Amino acid sequence: MQPSLQHTSKPVVESNRGFQVWWQMTRPHTLTAAFVPVLLGTALALSHGKIHFGLFFAMLFASLLIQAATNMFNEYYDYKRGLDNEHSVGIGGTIVRDGIKPKTVMILALSLYGIALLIGVYICINSSWWLALVGLICMSVGYLYSGGPLPIAYTPFGELFSGFFMGMLIILITFFIQTGTVTSTSILISVPILVLVGAINFSNNIRDLEGDKENGRKTLAILVGKKKAVNLLSYMFGFSFLWVLVLIFTDVAPIWTVIVLLSIPKANKAIKGFKEGILPIQMAPAMKATAQTNTIFGFLLAIGIFIGYFAS
Repeated sequence: MQPSLQHTSKPVVESNRGFQVWWQMTRPHTLTAAFVPVLLGTALALSHGKIHFGLFFAMLFASLLIQAATNMFNEYYDYKRGLDNEHSVGIGGTIVRDGIKPKTVMILALSLYGIALLIGVYICINSSWWLALVGLICMSVGYLYSGGPLPIAYTPFGELFSGFFMGMLIILITFFIQTGTVTSTSILISVPILVLVGAINFSNNIRDLEGDKENGRKTLAILVGKKKAVNLLSYMFGFSFLWVLVLIFTDVAPIWTVIVLLSIPKANKAIKGFKEGILPIQMAPAMKATAQTNTIFGFLLAIGIFIGYFAS
């Protein structure tokens, strides 16, 4: 599909070429979805021996680069398909608002992937070359989320793919490169992060429901409708908190991880914002609150695990 006529008009902001433009292109509010799993995987690995900080930072940078590149692919392909304009909410806006050439965005995204590949080689040298295959699959999913003939973002499976590949799998890879194994505990503790990372994607689709419907997308939010989607989002939050409590009662997680409950107000703010908001701009704060819920929840979960290790 060719870009719509509104994309051929002069960008609203054409002179802005500062750092802020490039920073916004990464969609920084989503980058915590890459940071939290690495922190949590490392916290889980602490009880298995000494932490290799070189691998920790390598995994962190690689995850951030892949997340940023994925966002740029999304920016590029949504523009190419005529879905974004200068009034679109929740985008970096570097193409439609700041006049950055689409080709430049694509080159930068591929460059970030290239750097992530080099970092991946370092990780494989110090752990296992099987991770090369896993890493390539993750990067392929990052590209196919927005690119390819049938983008994952246009289907009801976006939440599942983002939650698994950018949530659970990053935790397990981080844990593996530190310990050389994957345990049932690491899998069980990664479940709520899978759900919450998927919730970030879901909240984005709730906000963009009407626009996505007009453009022929078939997201989960579109299939169930806004009211049921917001209810489902609240169930996702509730499940995550309840899951941690169950892990505590079954001695899988230390009692200190109960501090994740401190992130409940942020989750409530997200749900309230979606219920009251009608236009995308009105629901943008709720989407941000969803991302912040994942950040705070994951950070507190990691802190609880750290405390549990040093208190034992």
